[in-house]
This record gives sequence, structure tokens and C-alpha cells, in this order.
Amino acid sequence: MTRIPAFRRSALRVLRGALIVAFVTVFCYRAQLGAASTALLLLAAVVLQSVDCSFPEAAVISVLATASLDYFFTDPLFSFRVTGPLEGITLACLLSITLLITRIQSRYRTEARESKLQRANMEGLYKVSQELLALAPPTAAGPALLKPFLSAFDVAGACLFDAATLESHTAGACHGDLETKTRECFISGKNASFPELGIVVQLLRARTKIYGAIGFEGLHNARAAAPALAALAVAALERTRAFRSATSAAVQAEAETLRSAILDALAHEFKTPLATILTAAGGLRAGGSAMAEQAELAEMIETEAARLGDLTTRLLRLARVDQEELKPRMLPTDAAELAKRSIRRYSKLWPDRKISFHNLEEVSDVRVDPELIGLAISQLVENACRYSWPDTKVRIELGTQDDMAAVTVWNAGPPIPEGERELIFDRFYRGTEARLSAPGSGLGLYVARKIARAHGGDLALLSDNPDEVGFRLTLPLSAGEVSGAEREL
Repeated sequence: MTRIPAFRRSALRVLRGALIVAFVTVFCYRAQLGAASTALLLLAAVVLQSVDCSFPEAAVISVLATASLDYFFTDPLFSFRVTGPLEGITLACLLSITLLITRIQSRYRTEARESKLQRANMEGLYKVSQELLALAPPTAAGPALLKPFLSAFDVAGACLFDAATLESHTAGACHGDLETKTRECFISGKNASFPELGIVVQLLRARTKIYGAIGFEGLHNARAAAPALAALAVAALERTRAFRSATSAAVQAEAETLRSAILDALAHEFKTPLATILTAAGGLRAGGSAMAEQAELAEMIETEAARLGDLTTRLLRLARVDQEELKPRMLPTDAAELAKRSIRRYSKLWPDRKISFHNLEEVSDVRVDPELIGLAISQLVENACRYSWPDTKVRIELGTQDDMAAVTVWNAGPPIPEGERELIFDRFYRGTEARLSAPGSGLGLYVARKIARAHGGDLALLSDNPDEVGFRLTLPLSAGEVSGAEREL
């Protein structure tokens, strides 16, 4: 239906040109002008006619003008034969000049039309960029992001497929299958165009990352405009996500500051009454006036208060290690003594666990931060006692592995599922069995591995023995390895 009016317009322009050539021919014939004068008038007529004609239309009119000059003004008259070289040159010059001029005019009109279209595209892109910048970053996504494209380029509809959420957002009146085509384009990873539907789809790509895809229906000059519009959409999405990341980082920083303040307050609030309880219990027990039962109760109060104070100190220390960047203060330390210290402590706290120590090899002193490594070993022993079955053994082994000192803690308890063996080292993660069997914060293994890696070692779960659960803490032995472990993490 669109080709018939275009063909009619072209036919009318050719007819108009033919009438102009006929008018010039009649005028020159009656005025008895020569071939040269007539050729100049016909040339002027063809040039004027070609101002709004396409090159094929102007070429047809040029041929008609040359034929008219040959038939009515060159010898022999009323014939299309050419007898003299001068007449032939005249006809050839007329035809070639008219074709050349019409070609130049046609190219000029095409370039002018493209320039006008590019200028309109630039104005539209500028308008879109201004409207996108005016959007508040949290709302510059989904339908809100598409509205500037609709208003600036007068497209029928637009669709955005967001790779982050795997959701499609549309705006405008989409008559074709725009949403489906946009999603298919993202899945295929290629730009696509559907001229029969008036749809063009562009991937939203920034460097090597694909943010999604954007499709337009009814976009004029889609080949030039679509890539630029996609680039603006990518910039808007990156701006939105950068804003969200910055906001999240600010919230996390504020939460860490608040947590630090709460920890300090808790430390003070717990330590002060515990010190008072310890002092009072010690005074009752040392007074000598209390009965045996009261003295025993006072000793129990003193012991449990000391235990609670120690537990509070450890929990606060764990929380601070989780929060801070570790800077180990390296000192020559006896690894066996650190392990035995934990054994003495947890043997009292868990009397129904048979905790033993085995020095498998003579391990020389390691250069570590004794406070941090002591905290890591204590965490492993406490976990072994907490998650083992009653009246079972907890075994601590000290040896070497691959030029590293290795402290391995074994306990008989429920196995850790294969899918959770790496997750248990994540911050605040607690395994399925752990959540059911004992309370905890999910920080212990995370902090212990963080301490080990700060020293240049590691903490790993051992799954070779199906009847036991083991964790191995490795620390470098040699001076070269130790010097590399002292860097800040």
C-alpha cells in the first residue's frame, strides 16, 4: 500500500518534466532557435526539474530532452539519426551534463537529508540524556528509564530487559511482539532488527559485561539511533547501580561503626558487674565465717563468673577480629604450649569430653601472633567439644605438612554435608546440623581462617576419615614464608 503513492508521485514528476521539455521545445522551434541555444534552454529546464527529483527520474527527463533536441533541431530534422560530428557532440554533451548535474543534486539532497536526520538524532539524544540525568538514581530503572526515549524520539513503544533481575519493563503502546524479541535478543547475545515489525533490539553492553537488552518499536533511522540510545541506557543503569553500591557501602560502614560502639558498651556493661560478683564471692569465701555449704556456693559463683567473664572476652575478641584488618605481631611461640593451654581450659569446661594432645613430630617454635593463634586454636577446640557426641574423644595433633606447622583437631560427631564444607567458613553461616545441636554466632571458623591466612597459612576441613570431623590449621615454619606472612591483609 505504501509503494503505490510513491510510484504515482514519481510518475507525476516525470510527467511534469516531460511537459517542461515539450514547452521549451515548442518555444525554441517557433522562435527558430539553433541547436546550441535550444540545448542551453533544455539544460536549464532539466536542472530546474532535478531539484526535487530522484536521479532515475531526472535521468528519464534528460533522455527526453536529448531526444527532443536530436529530433527537432539537428540535421536531418524529424529523425533520430545524427549525420555530423558537431551534432553528435552537442547531443552527447547535453546528455552527459544533465546526468552529471542531476547526479550531483541527487547526492546533495541525500546528504542534506541525512545531515538533517543526524541533527534531529543529536537533539533527541541530548534531550534523552538530560532527562535521564534529571531522574533520581534509585528510580532510573524499569519504566521510568524508558519514558525519556518515548518522548524524545516519538517511538511507539520501548522494552527493557534487566539482566540483574531477569525482568522485562515496557512503556508505550507496543503492537508487535516487542517484549519477546527483546528477551530473545538478550538470550542470543546479539543485536537484532525486524523491519517487518518495525522493531530493533540492542544489547546493553559495557566493556565485557551485558546489563540486558533494550528494544524499540517504530524508531525512525534505527540504524543510527538505536546504538546511541542503548549506550545512554547503559550509562543510566551503571549510574543507578553505582549509586546503590555506594549507598550499601555507606550503610555497612555505619553499621560497623554502630556495632563497634555496641561492643565497647557491652564490654563495659559486662565487665563491671562481673568484677563486682568476683570480688564479692572472693570476699565471702576468704572471710572464714561462712559455713561449708556457703563457701562452696561462693566458690561456684566465683568460678562461673570467671567463666562468664572469659566467655565475654572471647566473644568480643572474635567480633573485633571479624571487624578489623589483621596485623599480626610476630613473636617466637611454642605451638605445643598454645595447644596444651586450650586443652587445660576446655577440659574443665567440658569434663565429659576426653581431650588429648599428640605431638606427632618435633615442631620448632613458630613465629606467630600468640594471642591470635591461641584464639584460633581455642575456637577449633571449642567447636570440637560443642559439636561432638558426649563421652567421646577430642584429639589435638601437632605435626608438619608441606613445610608448614599443622595443628589438627579431631572429634567424633555428625559429618558435615558435602554441600556445606566450604560454606561453613563463610561469615555468620551455620550448618544444618549445627543450628539444631548447639547455639552459636557463625563467626568462629570464619575468624579462625582469617587469622590463619593473615599469618600466611590456612584452615581447611579434613574429610578423609568418615568417622571423625577434623580441621587443620597450618602455619609457615621457614623464615622466608614467615616474612611473606607478615604483610597486612
